[in-house]
Amino acid sequence: MRIDHVAIAVNNVEEALKTFEKVLKVDRKQIMVVEHEKVKLAMLQLEDTRIELLEPLTDDSPIKKFLQERGEGIHHISICTDTLEQDVENASRNGVRIIGGIRPGSYGRKITFIHPKSMHGVLMELCEPHPVA
Repeated sequence: MRIDHVAIAVNNVEEALKTFEKVLKVDRKQIMVVEHEKVKLAMLQLEDTRIELLEPLTDDSPIKKFLQERGEGIHHISICTDTLEQDVENASRNGVRIIGGIRPGSYGRKITFIHPKSMHGVLMELCEPHPVA
């Protein structure tokens, strides 16, 4: 397992991207819409790590609710695993609360979320490895 990316909730992906590019050396970026998660995202590649900027697409998007309650900021930390189903099963067996089950995420990868109450206040995403560019 390793950190795949840190996700940051923002009001506007394009505006946030301008700010991040002023400060960070962004090697590559990709903007996409993930309809079933109700988000527009920008994935920023920084040498050997990624930052994901998340903008809500709809008023019922979980990111919209997050922004209304907390404002812009870190939304979740994503952990990459080669054994997603096995890790989720193990976590569930050990009393960890999984949110929404395993489902498709960005790049068509399988993802799931672990409730912050199970992880000392941090929303954690488990995901399959990122496709090799």
